[in-house]
Amino acid sequence: MVKPLNLPFDPIVRAAELWEEHFGPSSGMAAATSIMRAQQILLAELDAIVKPYGLTFARYEALVLLSFSQRGALPLSKIGQRLMVHPTSVTNTVDRLEAQGLVRRMPNPRDRRGTLAAITERGRDVVARATKDLMAADFGMRSLDEEQRAELFALLRRLRVEAGDFTES
Repeated sequence: MVKPLNLPFDPIVRAAELWEEHFGPSSGMAAATSIMRAQQILLAELDAIVKPYGLTFARYEALVLLSFSQRGALPLSKIGQRLMVHPTSVTNTVDRLEAQGLVRRMPNPRDRRGTLAAITERGRDVVARATKDLMAADFGMRSLDEEQRAELFALLRRLRVEAGDFTES
């Protein structure tokens, strides 16, 4: 977990005040900086929750994705696409999960050059137990109620659409 800073002031508010003195309106800078800090806090908490299972949150996400797939297996390229990460990150993630016996690589029957990552029974067990712990912690979002979480999701979704993550339907 991120060690609490316990500062006597909000450094982002202070930065916003200084920003306005030097550059002008600060709402964009303050919002972006707040999102970045919240991401650090959440990732540290989520990583701490899944650490007892030998996982990082990124590896947990890959296991969940595989557990949701129809056959429990996906091409590495599809994993990267769905998790929105670089192919090198997928390779490293699958390497580590495979070393732990949570996934196995297998040839892709539809593409002789390709490789599938398939979740193992042990992987399914680990993802189920880790998910219970994450759910109990509300994925680090305990300070927000259900309506606030939905509102936050909707606001951030607009940023993702604008960035071209996906086509809104």
